[in-house]
Amino acid sequence: MRIFGRARHRPSTDWRLATDRAFTLIGDGRYEDAGALLTRAADLEPWLSESWFNLALLHKFRHDWEQARTAGLRAVALLDRATGAPDWWNVGIAATALQDWPLARRAWQAYGLRVPVTASDTAGTSEPRGMELGGAAVRLSPEGEAEVVWGRRLDPARIEIQSIPLPSSGRRWGEVVLHDGVPHGERTLTAGGTLSAYPVFDEIELWAPSPVPTWVVLLEAATEDDRDALERLAADAGYAAEDWSSSVRLLCRSCSESRMPSDEGDGTVRQDPHDHSAPGQPGPLGHMSPGGPGQPWVPERECGLAAPAGLVRGLLDGWVADSPDTREWRDLEEVC
Repeated sequence: MRIFGRARHRPSTDWRLATDRAFTLIGDGRYEDAGALLTRAADLEPWLSESWFNLALLHKFRHDWEQARTAGLRAVALLDRATGAPDWWNVGIAATALQDWPLARRAWQAYGLRVPVTASDTAGTSEPRGMELGGAAVRLSPEGEAEVVWGRRLDPARIEIQSIPLPSSGRRWGEVVLHDGVPHGERTLTAGGTLSAYPVFDEIELWAPSPVPTWVVLLEAATEDDRDALERLAADAGYAAEDWSSSVRLLCRSCSESRMPSDEGDGTVRQDPHDHSAPGQPGPLGHMSPGGPGQPWVPERECGLAAPAGLVRGLLDGWVADSPDTREWRDLEEVC
């Protein structure tokens, strides 16, 4: 854990010892003990913005958003620079978690980001929109069986999931997750000869659930075009299908948190986490990915579907009806 040095005066030895010990305890997951030490540090040096920044950080780890907001506001009140301080980013995350939109806007603007104001919200009381932050990846359950999926950034602290997560994640397509501000890793895509890098953020918690269930189904798709037809059919209906047989690869944590291309793997089966390639840029599932780049197409595909119960069978039947000689499905199961 890095403690940002922005103090106007050198903190006392007792403050530094208490703070260093607190961050050691945080690393061990002992948040209660760390909280007592950071509270003592704040009592020792209440004029230091770091005292309150560190408390805000601890409350963020604990998902105690009211306390994170309070400590964060104490920290920014003591800052000696106008923009760019990480204190404001933590305030923005806490405000977003609490849906305190005026404060969230103020935090992003104070950090140095442009937050458009819509004609219908000149007072800035609704959630910030139109920041045009683009796509990114998010690591679900970063402390567990982590899974990296693709999504659309709604603002600096939220991503809407656009991949179909595996059932082990407990997450669904279309859910919105709150994420941390510092990326851990990148995914790169090449389109039109241009290489683009996308950050991978760590999920903090679920912000908005999705009512759309996740299904797994086994397909017989004679060609890639047959597989693609199901994905288009689901998308046209406002939902999603994803060929997990080619879009999921297994990476060790070190690889996942580094810069990884999304259209090729390193040919090694690793333990975790699951890593979804971007739509149209399939990556291998471990070492023996059926139909991966440079490999022959395998008709049997394991596919994830995100669609309501009343629609999912109709989608699959309609897909088969369009080309009954080259398409079949079986073993449909709701998994999340």
